[in-house]
Amino acid sequence: MLLPHSTVLLCILLSLLPFSHACPKECSCNGNAKVVDCRGRGLYDIPHPLHPDTQELYLQDNRIRGLGSMAFREIPIVRVLDLSNNSITSVSPTALLGLRNLQRLGLAYNNLRELDKRLFGPIRTLSHLDLSHNSLWGLSGAMGDNLRNLSHLGLAHNRITRLDRSLLEALTRLDSLTLRGNPWRCDCQIIGLKLWLETYLFKGGVVDEVICSHPEEMRDRDLQKVPYQVFHVCMTTSYHYLFANIHHLETERLLRSHAHGNHAHPSSHALHIPIGEGLGGGTGGGGGGGGGSLPECEPKQRHRPVNLRHAIATVVITGVVCGIVCLMMLAAAVYGCAYAAIMAKYQRELKKNEELAAARKADHTTGDEKEPLENAIA
Repeated sequence: MLLPHSTVLLCILLSLLPFSHACPKECSCNGNAKVVDCRGRGLYDIPHPLHPDTQELYLQDNRIRGLGSMAFREIPIVRVLDLSNNSITSVSPTALLGLRNLQRLGLAYNNLRELDKRLFGPIRTLSHLDLSHNSLWGLSGAMGDNLRNLSHLGLAHNRITRLDRSLLEALTRLDSLTLRGNPWRCDCQIIGLKLWLETYLFKGGVVDEVICSHPEEMRDRDLQKVPYQVFHVCMTTSYHYLFANIHHLETERLLRSHAHGNHAHPSSHALHIPIGEGLGGGTGGGGGGGGGSLPECEPKQRHRPVNLRHAIATVVITGVVCGIVCLMMLAAAVYGCAYAAIMAKYQRELKKNEELAAARKADHTTGDEKEPLENAIA
């Protein structure tokens, strides 16, 4: 009779065995292992094993250097993941794959220089993202679609010189944003950020400050307080760039027509030179070559005319619109002159009629006075 009871007890022990090993020995877990605390344990990697029901994992103040592919596959329903104050320099594009319930992600105080645009692809629930105190040059505009549910974004104290406006416009639920401590380049290309900030603040958003570092004449100035008159030169520069690019593209077209037999088409690569020069010229030094050009040549910049047909079409459409406006002004002027002439003629005729009526009345009065006098004489 003891055998069945022993068998049941053994089965119970075996069923509880996986749960007894679900908490890593380096960490502390609560009763059901839903909160795992591994802070300050000197870890160099993600601890294992982790309970599959883990909802919060805290890994701050360790020595983790990187996150590999599907680094958290053991905890697919985790909601809070904090990796702040480690030594992370690289994150695999698929490091967060499978974390469909992740709501808060902390990567502050690391050594990140860039993040792949695919990193947040599988996550649609992320509401809090802290990337402050890293070495990020910026974020790709393509990340916007994956971060639409963000309510807080921390980008303070990085190396960001400009931020893609398309990324910011995609964050329609953003409540707070930190941007201070970055070397912002307040040239013509930052006007988009200034416009977005004004709209964001008007809608009730919270942002700290954007302090300019470059160019020298803009150093230490708050972008939100810089008047638009300072950027007046940007309009002239954009027109100069447009016509310079048209001239360059026309020259390239002529060169290609003369070198019709050349299959290598070396000039096709030269078409991008003015765009690179335009960006470099708008941002000052540091774009000479090598790795130093990365912050000056970010992708997803404002659209530029990239072929002669589009550039000419832009000029033609502008000319047509200006011509229509001029014709409307001319028609208004002609109408005004005609109306004034008609009114003047009407006033003259009215005055003339009044004078004739007055003269007739005077003659009638004189005739009435003469008739009694003649009767008296008779």
